[in-house]
Amino acid sequence: MSTVIAFDFGLRRIGVAVGNRLLKQAQPLAVIDAATNDAKFSAIAALVSEWQPEAVVVGLPLHPDGAEHEMSVRCRRFANQMNGRFGLPTTLVDERYTSVVLNPARGEHVDSEAAALILQQYFDTHDPS
Repeated sequence: MSTVIAFDFGLRRIGVAVGNRLLKQAQPLAVIDAATNDAKFSAIAALVSEWQPEAVVVGLPLHPDGAEHEMSVRCRRFANQMNGRFGLPTTLVDERYTSVVLNPARGEHVDSEAAALILQQYFDTHDPS
């Protein structure tokens, strides 16, 4: 099946979602909470091995006016690393309003749900298949 995996990149945690191009439905999958980059990429490698995606989507945080900021640069770097490490086509998707839609309670971790919103946005606006 045409599996796509999505990431909501954060310095502390990375939300992960999965979906397929046939159904065009995203679902939260996991939250990677690891102290080192090696541990994060080890966890990501396990998910890529398990799900065998044909593409990767990474959320791109932007200011409300569309301007980039420090996390935009970090997310672009992460997307490049995903492409380089796993050889999968990687698409960046504007994630400006995911946290507003989710409206998390104080201390609540919604990283995988944010990744699912990013992936759903990809299916709704970027995926021609």
